[in-house]
Amino acid sequence: MAADTLYQELILDHARHPRNAGLREPYDAQTHHVNPTCGDEVTLRVRLDGDRIVDVSYDALGCSISLAAASVLTELVIGETVADSQVTFEGFRALMHARGEGEPDEDLLGDGVAFAGVARYPSRVKCALLAWMAWQDAVRTIEETHEENP
Repeated sequence: MAADTLYQELILDHARHPRNAGLREPYDAQTHHVNPTCGDEVTLRVRLDGDRIVDVSYDALGCSISLAAASVLTELVIGETVADSQVTFEGFRALMHARGEGEPDEDLLGDGVAFAGVARYPSRVKCALLAWMAWQDAVRTIEETHEENP
């Protein structure tokens, strides 16, 4: 079976059987993002214990790429430190802007490597990045809150 087919199956698996879906409490930050191009939406909640990410939950409506990306995001960042999650975020964002060129880092991105083929379709990149951008905003909100209330 070709890698592209395996990657498509992996994306469909995450879309059909989303990990960590459903908004949970307690949480430290919540963000809501919409992709105006296609109407995909995600509400994402993040909970930290110190600098460690202990929970990420979400509610999403959209295409299989958007839903799968939210699922993969949660699996990749839960249990990481915020700093490590930023490295993962940058790796995923670089993959999405690579236009299908180069080899994704499976050690860093895990199931996220399945999105390498998505990067060849610029109109779908926003779908794959929607939850990740909501993630960035949630982390930024938490950091700003901690700066204001040390």
